[in-house]
Amino acid sequence: VQLQASGGGLIQPGGSLRLSCVASGFTTEYYAIGWFRQAPGKEREGVSCINSRDSSTYYADSVKGRFTISRDNAGAKNMVYLQLNSLKPEDTAVYYCATVRGFCLASMVDYWGQGTQVTVSS
Repeated sequence: VQLQASGGGLIQPGGSLRLSCVASGFTTEYYAIGWFRQAPGKEREGVSCINSRDSSTYYADSVKGRFTISRDNAGAKNMVYLQLNSLKPEDTAVYYCATVRGFCLASMVDYWGQGTQVTVSS
């Protein structure tokens, strides 16, 4: 099982980014996938998760209305995305994708992907 996140970068406040998570060794369609983030000096937190059975979604209060999680399993794709809009400096963190069992919590993660840095700054 491998996951690789990408798409991070330096962005001005109010800007947008799309993070991508490519999975290999398993099919994301059958796993709950989550996006987590960790800012310097802070614990890793669940940002958004998408359920495997019905693609229901969860968002942390801090990102509701600004971030959107989605999956694409069409054809050979095995991708999960996180669209980040209206970015704020407090969104600055390393973002990770992961397989999740149960709630969208770091303690419920089975497999972590490599992170991607998002820096929101003017």
